[in-house]
Amino acid sequence: MTETQEDKRSNTAEDGEESDKTDDITLSTVDRAIINGFQGGFPVIDQPFEFAAAALADRGIDIAPEGVLNRIQTLNNNGVLSRFGALVNAEEIGGTATLVAMHAPQSRFDAVAEAVNDHHEVAHNYEREHPHLNMWFVVSVADATQVERVLNEIEQETGQETYNMPKQQEFRVEAKFLVDGPIEDGDIDCSNIGPTPEPIDRQTLTPAERDLIVEIQEGLPVTKTPYRDVADAIDADPSWVIETIARFNREGKIRRVGVVPNHYSLGYTENGMTVWDVPDTQLEAVGPAIASLPFVTHCYHRPRHEDVWSYNFFAMTHGRSVEESERRIQMIRERMSKHWEVTDDDWDSLFSTQILKKTGIRLDERATANTA
Repeated sequence: MTETQEDKRSNTAEDGEESDKTDDITLSTVDRAIINGFQGGFPVIDQPFEFAAAALADRGIDIAPEGVLNRIQTLNNNGVLSRFGALVNAEEIGGTATLVAMHAPQSRFDAVAEAVNDHHEVAHNYEREHPHLNMWFVVSVADATQVERVLNEIEQETGQETYNMPKQQEFRVEAKFLVDGPIEDGDIDCSNIGPTPEPIDRQTLTPAERDLIVEIQEGLPVTKTPYRDVADAIDADPSWVIETIARFNREGKIRRVGVVPNHYSLGYTENGMTVWDVPDTQLEAVGPAIASLPFVTHCYHRPRHEDVWSYNFFAMTHGRSVEESERRIQMIRERMSKHWEVTDDDWDSLFSTQILKKTGIRLDERATANTA
């Protein structure tokens, strides 16, 4: 790690370390209960805040439905939440996304980053600590055949080789960020309230479903009747909107409905991508074992690249300090060691030192291409 990288990480950690405040907003006990309790399983029904308040009352948090609504509005407005609503599973909507790594020479780093970021297909781009592969970005496209075109263009523009690392198997995507306070297990689930429609065995979207996905991808209105307001925005029947969101949740097109924290605002400033050279014969055992650790937010099998990249297993962690992240990585290693003999050469941790781009997955393009 270079001195500059150490400075970036330490400064980032100090800015958010274990703090109870975000931009001068103190999180109350009720705020903490809402953040912990409703990162998933929010009711999908016409007036959901009544049931949300009842669920909190069952956990000893006495607050009226209007109070829950007001607190979520405040948390959303002050940046504690990145949004309130449905977390859409882009892979199930259409198109594809892939993780790509490349080397950006320090003498041309900014120019390389600008060239990469100029591609609208690049959704996220991070600088990460690695002696060679120091730039990591996500390419999101409506058609999988477009990935090769985008990477060829980036290579021609930057003169740098790209290393495509598409997901081979997903073991976990559960980016929940809990805070100290009530409902520390974060397990309120009101998803059984309201309709329980049967899943439909259909890969494509209807035009109406496409409009719904595009409308809710950035969040639901933080109002007394959010689903009815979505229906008004797309000129649809409110009961259809409610039933379709509930069905999408069961089908996996929506991972969950609830509050989505801005994890940086909660002090989770340490973004660590741990990578492991797991024996191929152990992947089916190691994957679920690591995915079961509550602090692992993403967990995948990805391809190796001969002579450049020997790791085939990725586990993402987030921490509120360098020390917390290091403890969590050690816990991953200890669990790994139950399945195979892990040496220091078998793994690495690539912490992000700079966010170069973060614009989202552009679901409108992917959903439109998958509409029949």
